[in-house]
Amino acid sequence: MPQNISTEIQKEKVVMVAVSTSTDDDSKMNEYLDELAFLVETAGGIPMARFTQKLTAPDPKTFIGSGKLDEVNAYVKAEKIDLVVFDDELSGSQIKNIERVFEKRILDRTGLILDIFAKRARTAHAKTQVELAQYEYLLPRLTRMWTHLERQRGGIGMRGPGETEIETDRRIIRDKIAVLKKKLEQIDKQMTVQRKGRGSMIRVALVGYTNVGKSTIMNQLAKSEVFAENKLFATLDTTVRKVVVENLPFLLSDTVGFIRKLPHGLVESFKSTLDEVREADMLLHIVDISHPEFEDQINVVNQTLTEIKSADKPTLMIFNKIDAYTWIEKEEDDLTVAGAENVTLEELKRSWMAKNNDPAIFISAKQKDNWDDFRKLLYERVKQIHIKRYPYNDFLY
Repeated sequence: MPQNISTEIQKEKVVMVAVSTSTDDDSKMNEYLDELAFLVETAGGIPMARFTQKLTAPDPKTFIGSGKLDEVNAYVKAEKIDLVVFDDELSGSQIKNIERVFEKRILDRTGLILDIFAKRARTAHAKTQVELAQYEYLLPRLTRMWTHLERQRGGIGMRGPGETEIETDRRIIRDKIAVLKKKLEQIDKQMTVQRKGRGSMIRVALVGYTNVGKSTIMNQLAKSEVFAENKLFATLDTTVRKVVVENLPFLLSDTVGFIRKLPHGLVESFKSTLDEVREADMLLHIVDISHPEFEDQINVVNQTLTEIKSADKPTLMIFNKIDAYTWIEKEEDDLTVAGAENVTLEELKRSWMAKNNDPAIFISAKQKDNWDDFRKLLYERVKQIHIKRYPYNDFLY
C-alpha cells in the first residue's frame, strides 16, 4: 500500500488589494488590510501579500490603475497565487476584466464574508439566510460567475449555490430567491411565536463587533457551551439562554457579530436574527479593549444599531479582554503627540467613564477579571427594567 499520502486540503495562497483616497490615513489602511487578512484566514486561506493604491476614485473598469494591475499580476504569476481578494465590493464587469488579466479567481470583500458565512452556517435557518444572501449577490454577476464555475472545484468563495450545477437563466435564480424569501418568512413567523412564548422575562442581547468575546461572556453567564473561538463570525445562529444573576432571571441572546462594510444583503437576510436585538429590553455592547481600533469598531456597531432602529435601547458598555491590553510608555524626551498606544488602561477607564452617560465596566471574560462587579452592575440594570415593568413584584429584591 502507498505510504505517507497526505489527505490534508491544500490551503489557497491569497493576495489582498485595497484602494484608499488621498484623505485616508496609511495606518487606517493597514488596519483594514489586517482585518481582511483575518477574514482570509478565517475562510481557510493564506494571506501572502497586500497591495494598496491611492486614487481619487476606483477605476470603473479594473478598480485599480493599469500600473498597479501589472504589479499585482507579476506577483500573482511569480508566486503562483490562487486567489486575489479586494477590500471593497466589485461590479461584475470589474471582476471579469481583472480575471482576464490575472487568469485567477477574483473575490471582493462581500463575496469573502458570504463564503465565511456559508462555512459557518450550522442550522437550516442560518443556511437559508446565507443562501438567500449569496443568490442576491450572484444575480447581478451571473454573466461573470457562471462561465467560470464549470472548471472550479471548490475553494474560497465557491461554497454554496452554484457549486454543484450551472444555471444561466436569471429567471431560475430569481425563482430561487423568491422561494428562499418565502421560506425565511415562515421561519421568521415561527421565531416570532417562539419569542412570544418565552413569557414576560426581561430580554438582554449581546451585541458588538465580530470576535470581541460575546460568546465567551454568554458561556460564563449562562454556564453554557456556545461555540467560541478566535475567528471572525464564530457565531451565526442566535443562541438564547436563561440566566439568573443573584435571584433575578432574564433571557440572554448571543447574536452575529457586526463588521465594517457589512453587506446589506446579509442585514436583510438575517432579519430574524437581528430581531433578537430589535426586541431586546437592554443591550450589552461588548468591546475588545485590546484591539488598536476599538473606537472605530464601537462606531461601526452604533451605526449598524441605528440602521436596524435599535440605537436608543438601554445599553451597558462592556470593555472586554483587559488581560490582553498592552501599551507602550512614552519617553519623557519624546516630543511626539501621545497616541492610543501610549494610554494606560487606568487612563482609558477614566476617559470612557467620563464620556459615557451610561455606566461602563472593564473585564476579562476569559480570566473572569472584575467579573463580580460586572454581575452586580448587570443585576442592577436588569432590576431597574423589571421594576418599571412589574412595580408590584418586589419579592425578587
